Amino acid sequence: MRRVGLTAKRGLQQASGVLSELAGWLRARGLTPVFEEETARLAGIPPGADVVSRDDLPGACDLIVALGGDGTLIGVAGRIAAAGSDVPILGVNFGSLGFLTEITLPELYPALEATLDGRAAIEPRTMLSARTLRGGTPFADHIVLNDVVITKAALSRIIEMEVRVGASPVTRFRADGLIIASPTGSTAYNLAAGGPIVHPALDAMVLTPIAPHTLTNRPVVIAGESEVHVRPIMVDHDEVYVTFDGQSGFPLRTGDMVSVRRAPKPVRIVKSSSRSYFDVLREKLKWGGDNR
Repeated sequence: MRRVGLTAKRGLQQASGVLSELAGWLRARGLTPVFEEETARLAGIPPGADVVSRDDLPGACDLIVALGGDGTLIGVAGRIAAAGSDVPILGVNFGSLGFLTEITLPELYPALEATLDGRAAIEPRTMLSARTLRGGTPFADHIVLNDVVITKAALSRIIEMEVRVGASPVTRFRADGLIIASPTGSTAYNLAAGGPIVHPALDAMVLTPIAPHTLTNRPVVIAGESEVHVRPIMVDHDEVYVTFDGQSGFPLRTGDMVSVRRAPKPVRIVKSSSRSYFDVLREKLKWGGDNR
């Protein structure tokens, strides 16, 4: 690794000093820091050859250090997937420990040294590829790390969705919506909606109805090689939306279908050497602690 990309959450002023210090640390070791444009302005770095756009960052470096929270890392993962790259991400959390950005600020330099020396564990995380069909033809394609969510508008009634896995009908869910989550996304919206936690090493997807009308409609874990097809049954003035990792989305129209499958490439995330996946779960979910 010779070029290290640096990106931070938009407007994260606390990161400005860290970014400048980090750039100096990298240069002292003969490495080239490559700044994303907004992050460069945050750090007071003038425009130059080693300042690139967010979309160009994955192709301009061998490692990306993302400062912020889980949302920041999810955004970086999406841009890596769009670029067809496999550059690893070292996510550093500003604040409490994150499910994805599990490296804390005091751990930044030891984790970075271990990564550059080849000692760090880099874990592949499955991503999902979503295609929306309109009139039977492709309308939009997205790649997500966490989930694809089909949901009703705030004031709309319960929606009905026809769900198939491959050619096999599953059911017609009547609910506020449906979450199609990766194992990584199982600890995001899926968890809040009552879905199961799925270890990220498993090759699986989760289908979780949101507030289902029928209590026997329960979350289902399916094989990771599956392809899920969801067609909302829209009548009258139903308002139904599809969102991708909670970062983008659009309203669906009558006859639209959303198909989700495993993406061709996983994203690679640098793991903390000081805690396991279950350590993160215990800390985030307060397992075994005082929950009062």
